[in-house]
Amino acid sequence: MNDSTKVITATEFKANMGLYLDYVMTDHEVIITKNGKKAVRLTPYITEIERYFTVKEHALDYQYGGKKVSYEEFMEIYEKSELRMEYINGEIVLLASPDTLHQDISGNLYVILRTYLKDSGCKVFYAPFDVHFHKKDFKTPDVMQPDLLIACDLETAVNEKGRYMGTPALCIEILSKSTRSKDMVDKLNTYMLSGVREFWIVDPYKQAVQVYGFSDFAVDEHTAYKSGDMVRSYCFAGLETSVSEIFKR
Repeated sequence: MNDSTKVITATEFKANMGLYLDYVMTDHEVIITKNGKKAVRLTPYITEIERYFTVKEHALDYQYGGKKVSYEEFMEIYEKSELRMEYINGEIVLLASPDTLHQDISGNLYVILRTYLKDSGCKVFYAPFDVHFHKKDFKTPDVMQPDLLIACDLETAVNEKGRYMGTPALCIEILSKSTRSKDMVDKLNTYMLSGVREFWIVDPYKQAVQVYGFSDFAVDEHTAYKSGDMVRSYCFAGLETSVSEIFKR
């Protein structure tokens, strides 16, 4: 038992409940005894994700392999948490809130894509919007929230809970300093291996866009666009926009 733990009787707790609740809220704990036996332990409240990782710190796969969890464990944590998170290569990735530049770009792209898709059988969605990506030759899916995506299989890929369980035709990621390597490596690999046909990487800092076209789970085409260029879709005929329109503020 450490110095931050107090052991008191039930009678003492009843007489000084407010005092001991304040004590617990400052990252201490209180053990309450009744008839000479330990009966109740009071500890600070933590969220499900905090509780999970507190316990997981003592597991070998946490110490040596990062925050590794099973798909089932992730879904259990995710359903009980209010945090935004993704599940990539067996690890939980917590998502930060986007900044205003990110939101400006996301809004511009949403308008461009929605206008293009009008009266088509496809729809554009923006994060947070969970997608379960089933990679070729992998048993466990990745669960990610692309910044924007186009789905063309909604008639058959929405389950009884109203959740999308299909494979997007196009995914877009807007880079941030903290997610740059993950978006350009891990997500590119996941999208390619799960049957996504096209992937855009939008770089706010270089004012540039990269478009990847996938065929047979491999890169079929890659084009980089910079300021002054017209970005053209790999698989959607007639979908094009200027780089400046994407980054307009």
